[in-house]
Amino acid sequence: MIDGLFLLALFAVGLGLSLATYRLIATHYGWPMGAVHVSQPLIPITIGTVALLLGVTFAATRATEGGWIILGCGLLLAAFWTGFLRVGSQIALFLVPAAALLLVLGWLGSV
Repeated sequence: MIDGLFLLALFAVGLGLSLATYRLIATHYGWPMGAVHVSQPLIPITIGTVALLLGVTFAATRATEGGWIILGCGLLLAAFWTGFLRVGSQIALFLVPAAALLLVLGWLGSV
């Protein structure tokens, strides 16, 4: 059985962290950035931070049921997404809000 909320929280943590930190890392290493990261950097930083906080909060509520796995795998996902894909962060602009919204809706539905 697959725990959808677990996967959504993992994506919210991993891709949210990647989205929130991509501009800083890309500037340091001279990687390409999308138009939103260049012209309006607060938008991806805010979206990423909100999703990251939602995922961490969900992981904290499930601390005894694999919450630490969400955080650990989320950090690995962020490292992969940012380090190996580099411009994969542009796709995260669409994936992160969807994952965060579905996580909140599913979380509210399970309460």
